[in-house]
Amino acid sequence: MTVLRSSEYFPSGDSPVAIEPRHPHDTFPEHHHLDFNEIVLVEHGTGTHVFNDQPLILSAGSVCFVRYRDHHLYENTDNLHLTNVLYRRPEAFRFLNRISELLPQEVNGNYPAHWRINPGQIIQAKMLIDLMANTAFSSLPESQAQQELYFMQLLLLLRKGSRDVGYHGQGGDLNNLLDWMNVHYDEEIDWAVIAEKFSMSLRTLHRQMKQQTGCTPLNYLNRLRLLNARNMLRFGDSSITEIAHQCGFCDSNHFSTLFKREFGYAPRHVRQ
Repeated sequence: MTVLRSSEYFPSGDSPVAIEPRHPHDTFPEHHHLDFNEIVLVEHGTGTHVFNDQPLILSAGSVCFVRYRDHHLYENTDNLHLTNVLYRRPEAFRFLNRISELLPQEVNGNYPAHWRINPGQIIQAKMLIDLMANTAFSSLPESQAQQELYFMQLLLLLRKGSRDVGYHGQGGDLNNLLDWMNVHYDEEIDWAVIAEKFSMSLRTLHRQMKQQTGCTPLNYLNRLRLLNARNMLRFGDSSITEIAHQCGFCDSNHFSTLFKREFGYAPRHVRQ
């Protein structure tokens, strides 16, 4: 596994923050960070983020908090544009205290690493990130204080606008729907019923899904199912047919066809 070090990205040993844009971000192998953390903001495009062996589809507004001990990779990227905000451990900040309280907290082994923000908040976040990037780092206290202030404002913005991935009730926006699908991908879905559930027309659902994810609702659902099926094949003991059914596919042959089309190899090859 590739190991990334702060010396490769931070302008100096004292700088607590560094900005790394990826426009676009190509497929990147599994890696972890030796001595820094990362906030990933997706501006547009799509891709698969495999975070600590768990796959999730990224799209505009996705935010991921990667700790130095996490391992992750990007694959199946399609015009994926993102910005990485790298930061050292909290004690590296000169003027900020207790910033960890604004970051996702692991509870009973569950770390809510993925959040979402809306399009307006993406613009605000990018403005703050640009201000951080354009603030020349120096040993002067006012320079360091300014950069840390922008970082604090970014954390507040993300915390205010985000939702931990998962269904938190009905709502009239696509983010709620995408969160719901991440949990209920294995269920039989009637798109007309789902559109009504999330207070939008079926036509609006199709249009917004295509705009934000680049996929039709059915293609997005199948991709979610296939990603989770591949994960179960890698780490579980169930048969291919059982996994197909557990992930929402009624026909294991159809599942195998879609799997090979998506990943370029048959399900049985995952275990070879």
